[in-house]
Amino acid sequence: LAISEPFAGSDVANLQTTAKKSPCGKYYIVNGAKKWITNGAFSDYFVTAVRTGGKGMFGISMLLIPRCEGLKTTQIPVSYSSCAGTSYVTFEDVKVPVENLFGRQNQGFRIVMYNFNHERWGINVFIQTGMRGMVEECFKWATQRKAFGKPLISQPVVRFKLAGMIARTEATQNWLENMTY
Repeated sequence: LAISEPFAGSDVANLQTTAKKSPCGKYYIVNGAKKWITNGAFSDYFVTAVRTGGKGMFGISMLLIPRCEGLKTTQIPVSYSSCAGTSYVTFEDVKVPVENLFGRQNQGFRIVMYNFNHERWGINVFIQTGMRGMVEECFKWATQRKAFGKPLISQPVVRFKLAGMIARTEATQNWLENMTY
């Protein structure tokens, strides 16, 4: 999925990668760049958000672009893992058949938002699960570990820290439930 750009990030409505129809009308000619594209180093195809119309969200289309002449990927060094193949992708006069358009021209913004909404909800679920696990482990440690002859949980500063963790965890749980229901 190639959406984020060096200058627009995830601001899809302001992306700058263009796709203009060729004079024969059989191809889109794609020019621009995408950044932070997970698995870009290994991908054979890129589902790509491009500008086919005017400014704003109603000028965005989605194209399936195969790895071909004019498409270059450069792996970006990241702190988490080189296995993700996170890449900078450039398009220089890449010819894409018009049949590779998803949906209708200038209607790709909806496709992107549909994906983002689901993806970001899933990220929140994952984070919430991690937060609950951390609170549980901290609570277990605070009840098992002894310092100054008594369990850590008996120290007011430790209980205060745990209370803050629990409050933030419950607050994010509330946000998640509001988003879901």
